[in-house]
Amino acid sequence: MVRIPVNTPSHSYEAIIEHGILSRAGSILKELLSGTPPLFIVTVAPVRRRWGKVLMKSLDAAGVPAKIIEMHDGERFKRLSTVESLAEDLLKAGADRKVVVLAFGGGVVGDVGGMLASVYMRGVTLIQIPTTAQAQLDAAIGGKTGVNLRAGKNLVGTFYQPELVLIDPATLATLPEREFRAGMYEAIKCGVIGNEELFVRLERCSIKELRKDAEFLGWTIAESVRLKAQVVSADEREGDLRRVLNFGHTIGHALEAATGYRQFLHGEAVAWGMIAAARIATDVGLCHDSVCERIREGVLRWGKLPPVNLQTAKAIKLMRSDKKTEAGVLHFVLPSKIGRVEVVKDVPESAIAVALAEIRKASRG
Repeated sequence: MVRIPVNTPSHSYEAIIEHGILSRAGSILKELLSGTPPLFIVTVAPVRRRWGKVLMKSLDAAGVPAKIIEMHDGERFKRLSTVESLAEDLLKAGADRKVVVLAFGGGVVGDVGGMLASVYMRGVTLIQIPTTAQAQLDAAIGGKTGVNLRAGKNLVGTFYQPELVLIDPATLATLPEREFRAGMYEAIKCGVIGNEELFVRLERCSIKELRKDAEFLGWTIAESVRLKAQVVSADEREGDLRRVLNFGHTIGHALEAATGYRQFLHGEAVAWGMIAAARIATDVGLCHDSVCERIREGVLRWGKLPPVNLQTAKAIKLMRSDKKTEAGVLHFVLPSKIGRVEVVKDVPESAIAVALAEIRKASRG
């Protein structure tokens, strides 16, 4: 078992990582919550079918009463209307201010469930049990919740820390290979922004090797969580330091928005965004060509990504509506070397155009 503290100004908690811990979730939650408050599990049908019985059996054995509330699956349902619908479901079920919301699923469930907990009755207890690679490595840690608008991703949301994050790498075994790979790009991101050893180990392995090696997979998850915990503990509400976690996201979010969140999984869009950011870093003189090439090869080594068709003018328009833009000025997180990045303002549009042209060409290779 690995226990990683997350100590933010608003709240301190732990992320606990252990293979098979889902089957013991009931006893852990009963001890944490000092009793058996009403527990409402927000999830989606695929997660309920694959892992719902394991969780419910654990809760039943511990004497923790729980009800499951399903939401529609997919990024396109990450909207305010979903939060409202879930809140209505809670109210109809008799949920009061002592209720505990347990977000049980991937990044969309974590974001929506987290936002629900942050606003229902002006805030109730939140537990995160992420079941996808992207959620375990990134989304469940740090208290960012949010939903999308038509104009862009995560434009409405809150900062709301959970009481606990339980991470069971065993739940990744049932993920389709594409979803597993997309989520693990977040580990490559963590390697580039602050953990050179993590990047070196990942750039040397295939995605199949990573998935088969339970010890290496657990270490990769723990190292990624540890890095994010350090960053959000020092900068809870996305000031200058926490911006580094957006490496690959500026162009990545534009790719998602341009395709209506239907073509790219989040991690796939971030993967292209990392390659583009590395090219921009080279063009503005921040890093050597070799750094850009290592990031490019490290990402593409794991397999083919969906094609990129986004043109420069549309990309810039979408990026200017992104929440990371301030007073119309784009902010890019760019690598200076493996293990260190910088936040750069006023990147020339010509450099953005070159980077987009490169990923368009690479996606057709």
